[in-house]
Amino acid sequence: MSQTNKLKIFNDPIYGFITIPNSLVYDLIQHPYFQRLRRISQMGLSYLVYPGAHHTRFHHALGAMHMMQKAIEVLRFKEVAISKEEENALYIAILLHDIGHGPFSHAMEHSIVEEVNHEAISLLFMNQLNREFDGQLQLAIQIFKGEYHRKFMLQLISSQLDMDRMDYLKRDSFYSGVAEGNINSDRLIQMMNVVDDVLVMEEKGIYSIEKFLMARRLMYWQAYLHKTSLVAELTLTKALQRAKELLTKGVEVACSAPLKYFMVHKVTLENFSTSDLDTFAQLDDFDIISALKVWQHHEDFILSSLSKMIIHRDLSKIKLNSEKFAPEVLQEMSAAFAKEHNITLQETKYFIFKGKIKNQAYSKEAEPIRILKKDRSIEDVVEASDQLNLRALSKPVTKYFICFPKQLGEI
Repeated sequence: MSQTNKLKIFNDPIYGFITIPNSLVYDLIQHPYFQRLRRISQMGLSYLVYPGAHHTRFHHALGAMHMMQKAIEVLRFKEVAISKEEENALYIAILLHDIGHGPFSHAMEHSIVEEVNHEAISLLFMNQLNREFDGQLQLAIQIFKGEYHRKFMLQLISSQLDMDRMDYLKRDSFYSGVAEGNINSDRLIQMMNVVDDVLVMEEKGIYSIEKFLMARRLMYWQAYLHKTSLVAELTLTKALQRAKELLTKGVEVACSAPLKYFMVHKVTLENFSTSDLDTFAQLDDFDIISALKVWQHHEDFILSSLSKMIIHRDLSKIKLNSEKFAPEVLQEMSAAFAKEHNITLQETKYFIFKGKIKNQAYSKEAEPIRILKKDRSIEDVVEASDQLNLRALSKPVTKYFICFPKQLGEI
């Protein structure tokens, strides 16, 4: 009888070969819940700006697990005791940390699955997998929820210098071509240590940490919050909201069964059933893109216009400013657009709207990045650094934006 070889390797363009550590991890990767991540774009609609940014959350999850393998190796070398069970739990927790992302995640969270964020859905998936795998994910879930007594394990998964960020910065930088986002993850991992079950970074790694935080700031401005990516995501959010509004009014809006289910049912965290989870697991980017392709021919002017904007990459104008835009600007444009297209002022909100974005590379309020000094004292990286720019990186920068159709000209 032939037996599947579960200790396989993946060839990754960034790290080379990534090994699957054991058969449980292999079985989790093979599960349909996880395989769905192959069909979920890591950077949403950023490929409309950076044509190479077509990598998936599947790529990222494997990359983050590879980072975790390296981190465990370094910490064990520094005589940090990590049992085989804890090691396995860390691999599972980091592998599944993003499993709850829907297609074009942030647009989904603001339009369809409104009250349930992707972290909560990740936990629902993990609990369901734990049932299917006879409780083998219990410790991973405990660590993921921050309930395990060894604090550094959660910090490796979710903190201001975790394996998740280490992979996505390097990966998103590579695929988008935004070189400023590249970081030296090997150096950062080599500088890790644990004191009293808390993750620390050795002092000699401080310049690599500064480079990491600067790279994160630049990636936000140049990629994640790039104004074209932003207006594309907002347009998608508006299109989904309009489709949902039409469906509630009884207007026929063609789309896949899983997408329609979440459009017509209000699903909250309290009533998110196993059946809902299975339906959610059938959703991916292709549901959204195929829906937009159909909707561009819909008789509703608003839905068809918003869908065409994304399909043909003919997006609205977006203006950024350090100051808030005067409300009169919006009112004048809305009145002109409503008159031209025979829609109500209320309906112009699908095309003309404002908002704000915030970029903060390092938060003083969140769990700090701790520096282990030569005298064994521990200090927040901002205090330990001799670079003034690190203090600047911890200050949030807010920009205000306004979106409006191109035909309305300049403001």
